[in-house]
Amino acid sequence: MPQRLEFLPRARRAVAAAGMLAAVLLAGCATTPPPAARLGLKLAPQALGESISVQQHLRVERKGRSDELDVALEVDAAHIELVGLALGQRVLSLSYDGKEMKTWRHLMLPAQVKAEDVLEDVQLTLWPAEALRAALPAGWQIEERAQRRTLSLNGETIMRIEYSAPQRWLGTVVLENLRYHYRLTIESAPAEEGQP
Repeated sequence: MPQRLEFLPRARRAVAAAGMLAAVLLAGCATTPPPAARLGLKLAPQALGESISVQQHLRVERKGRSDELDVALEVDAAHIELVGLALGQRVLSLSYDGKEMKTWRHLMLPAQVKAEDVLEDVQLTLWPAEALRAALPAGWQIEERAQRRTLSLNGETIMRIEYSAPQRWLGTVVLENLRYHYRLTIESAPAEEGQP
């Protein structure tokens, strides 16, 4: 596939890369019963308890394949802003103020790439365990010990998240989804001045 991408124009390669990443992230959802597929989390920005501005590099590994995407993420008490970039081209953006979500997506992105899913994964990884615990549907539990977070449904471990630093939005985060069989590695650094 990488050899084929070399022949595509830069913008089409960006969209293709983002589409591949989204397909890897979401492929398991289509074969899982709807109630367990997503949690429906939409926590308020202020529930993070911090203001952050980070640049992230995401790598998804599944079935021997690896796909990558860059993200600029900004959160303060009033809003969440996220921009997804593939090969330097914007392919997805999300803005959420705790009540209304506004999104933009490149027309070539697959229909199954949903802003709600992106927001949920960001919040499961970064928001405090207490805030998540209060919002989880019946049957779901979250445990946090040192720099490890575990999410389970009716006693079955669904997701493990490991943090390299005490601040969840810095350093390296490795999310292992045991239900959908993929590993997401997020490398984060503070955004440089003038960056989104």
